[in-house]
Amino acid sequence: MGKAAALCGGGTRGLVSLLSAVPCLTCQELPAMSAEPGGRGGGGPAGGPPATAVAPGSDTYKGWLFKWTNYLKGYQRRWFVLSNGLLSYYRTQAEMAHTCRGTINLSTAHIDTEDSCNIVLSNGGRTYHLKANSEVERQRWVTALELAKAKAIRMRNNQSDDSGDEEPASQSDKSELHGTLKTLSSKLEDLSTCNDLIAKHGAALQRSLSELENLKLPAESGEKIKAVNERATLFRITSNAMINACRDFLDLAETHSRKWQRALQYEREQRIRLEETIEQLAKQHNSLERACRGAPGLSSSSTGVTSTAKGSVPSAKGEASDEDEETEYFDAMEDAPAFITVTADPKHHRRSGSNLSGASEGHPEDWNLEDSVFESSNQSSYNESTCKDLLPKKRRRTRIPDKPNYSLNLWSIMKNCIGKELSKIPMPVNFNEPLSMLQRLTEDLEYHELLDKAVKCESSTEQMCFVAAFSVSSYSTTVHRTAKPFNPLLGETYELDRLEEFGFRSLCEQVSHHPPAAAHHVYSKRGWTLWQEITIASKFRGKYLSIMPLGAIHLEFHSSGNHYVWRKVTSTVHNIIVGKLWIDQSGEIEIVNHKSKDKCQLKFTPYSYFSRDVPRKVTGVVSDANGKAHYVMSGTWDEKMECSKIVHSSHGSTSTEGKQKTVYQTLSPKVLWKKYPLPENAENMYFFSDLALTLNEPEERVAPTDSRLRPDQRLMESGRWDEANVEKQRLEEKQRAVRRRREAEAVEALEEGKDYEGYIPLWFERKVDAVTGELICVYKGGYWEAKDKQDWSSCPDIF
Repeated sequence: MGKAAALCGGGTRGLVSLLSAVPCLTCQELPAMSAEPGGRGGGGPAGGPPATAVAPGSDTYKGWLFKWTNYLKGYQRRWFVLSNGLLSYYRTQAEMAHTCRGTINLSTAHIDTEDSCNIVLSNGGRTYHLKANSEVERQRWVTALELAKAKAIRMRNNQSDDSGDEEPASQSDKSELHGTLKTLSSKLEDLSTCNDLIAKHGAALQRSLSELENLKLPAESGEKIKAVNERATLFRITSNAMINACRDFLDLAETHSRKWQRALQYEREQRIRLEETIEQLAKQHNSLERACRGAPGLSSSSTGVTSTAKGSVPSAKGEASDEDEETEYFDAMEDAPAFITVTADPKHHRRSGSNLSGASEGHPEDWNLEDSVFESSNQSSYNESTCKDLLPKKRRRTRIPDKPNYSLNLWSIMKNCIGKELSKIPMPVNFNEPLSMLQRLTEDLEYHELLDKAVKCESSTEQMCFVAAFSVSSYSTTVHRTAKPFNPLLGETYELDRLEEFGFRSLCEQVSHHPPAAAHHVYSKRGWTLWQEITIASKFRGKYLSIMPLGAIHLEFHSSGNHYVWRKVTSTVHNIIVGKLWIDQSGEIEIVNHKSKDKCQLKFTPYSYFSRDVPRKVTGVVSDANGKAHYVMSGTWDEKMECSKIVHSSHGSTSTEGKQKTVYQTLSPKVLWKKYPLPENAENMYFFSDLALTLNEPEERVAPTDSRLRPDQRLMESGRWDEANVEKQRLEEKQRAVRRRREAEAVEALEEGKDYEGYIPLWFERKVDAVTGELICVYKGGYWEAKDKQDWSSCPDIF
């Protein structure tokens, strides 16, 4: 039971516990547990059979205990199973069939009792704080645990001592140990022979010295002969002591040889079990994914897209986890819409157009006949690369040097962290990709043509659809990009001048270092301007890293004056410690048009093994100022986004959370955005897109603070990672020196009673935004004029 339970564990903790599995618990009678159905830590759930230990003589012991989870939730009731020397726990008894929350190996565990009802189990870095319902019940569990621990240790030692049961691999280890002992014995025999010779010659020397003493010699000569005799005696005693020490060493080696052999065999078995378990977990992972993708109830043309904002929470909370306190939860917003979409028959609604209640223009046939903007989007989205080729553009590079296969020694990095401030620890470029954060921010413009099409929309709700698709498209480049970009230096800039090719110019500047913040401004001669100031906040949670971009994104269309504002969702990097890294996006985006008050709420559904939803799913509704829904958005953030026009809405059934769903009857969806395919050999080029490959391409006439001129980033792109690490450390130390000087200036100004402004951005200035009321950095002008004149005298020396 213990192995099967541990095998179901969703995380590495259950996996490691499985590797330490030992034989059964002591087969003797255990005291029966108290059965209090529905009680506090006693029996099973109310109305069900009581939870008791198995019959006397059984190897399994089960029951309810309270387990400490965290300071927020305190002690939570869990179902514990003691079997085969392993203590596993589950949230419910029903979970035993599919999900183990955690397992601890008793053979190496320490059992302690804090008070009358508490039990503390510790095994290495893992500790379980448990509480029984009563002192009697606590004593029963302690007795069972001690018996299981003793039996597990005894069986492990017996198994190790039984040479006939050893693996073939251990036979070679045994031969190696015996060969070493044989060599030591041979050397000891050589030493014994030498000792015998020394003793023989020493005895002859002493006899000769005794004969000399009997001769009639001067007194001075007699004293010298006596001293030589004493030294010869000391030499003989020392040689005998050396031989005895060597003999003791050999005896000790022979005594501990079996212990060394057992330790070596145990480590070998651990490795074999780990390899087998990882392989089995990988197979289970693949089968679960195939079952999830092939499960009935996924979106189809007949039922449309089903999205219940609150309904996705149980699936996320039901995800397998090995520890309660590390389970990741995603809660939907209270006002998130719960809706179901059903594809309508266009012919039917042409005959009954008077019954429409929610169509954007009142006539559903407009969706098929007169929406030229959507039609052009639908046609171009399948072959947008061809459309891009029709535009006159400069010939740019299509590949970069392949990523070197450098190994990463985490322990060497950890050793460098001991006793140092985290801000002063140089992280190697092995974690990076050869782009800066400013360049990654510019990558959001890869699908800028969505905004060019949005300019042509006469309806603000239609325009909102393109803006929503653009906000989702910026995440498509992150699905394979697990490496982190370079942190920009204070004052570092990055320009992307595509005015002649695509009609826009982009400028980024690092305006703050603590906290890191970047300002971004984009002007398009095709009728729109985008600006933002993004601050990255991150939180390391053990198994995953949450990255939370802070700051609003502003988009304004010149002709209509529509001003859209939205914020980014949370990015989560999973398997930070063990396993293959992968990225997920979760949360909600609310896009608001501050002129017309139109809104679009997009929900990024977090990935779950047990959810029937399509992975990386995004859904949303576009509504006007009165709250009337006009369009339904659906798709995935890594592939495409579609838009369906609503022709009728009605209230459906009430969900299990007590929230009433809205049923939207829509026309056939139109594809607004579809991801470009990655270039050939992308897996060896950091999974860069076509645009990303050109971002660090050397370019003339740029500012001396441009990211393209950053030496460590350039060396890394060329594959010279060792030199890049040295250069990166030099640049970071140079930046720290500038910061220390600025802090000293601030202290000096304070002592003199003067105001100290601190760092002032070069191309941006801080202003209060009229729409959001936030203090943000906005472009103040001058960069492109300085580029035309090639006057960079105001730029700081940061490289």
